[in-house]
Amino acid sequence: MSTSTTDDIVILMVDDDPEDVFLTRHAFRKGKLANDFHSVSSGEEMLAYLRHENIFSDEDANPRPHIILLDINMPMMNGFEALEAMRADPAIADIPVIMMTTSREHVDVSRSYAAGASSYISKPVTPSAMMDVVEVIETYWFKIVRLPGKPDG
Repeated sequence: MSTSTTDDIVILMVDDDPEDVFLTRHAFRKGKLANDFHSVSSGEEMLAYLRHENIFSDEDANPRPHIILLDINMPMMNGFEALEAMRADPAIADIPVIMMTTSREHVDVSRSYAAGASSYISKPVTPSAMMDVVEVIETYWFKIVRLPGKPDG
């Protein structure tokens, strides 16, 4: 069941594990709502994407996301560092970020919220569990919450 208010939700997933990206992309495609799903594999790429720099300069091909799914454990610039850099940039600081990671450590949860995460979800490991998480994300973030840059319709 697709609605006009959610057909154009842009999702950016930041994760260096291609299997996790595939599983998440697949779950969103199987979901009830149509979404524009993009992915990058590092914190540096996330910032370049959001700022339309380098290979991400085409704003039509790389639209501003309405929500970001951000992993913590990535090489070079981890999710905490990427989130802190994003929150320090007024042009992109308002985009909601869901930390979606394998870590269940209390210290990671606390650090994520302290850095400005909007939500924290432990990554599901099976396709059916991922479908459940995506359904909750779609219901809460795309049907209930008003997102920045997303007009009511």
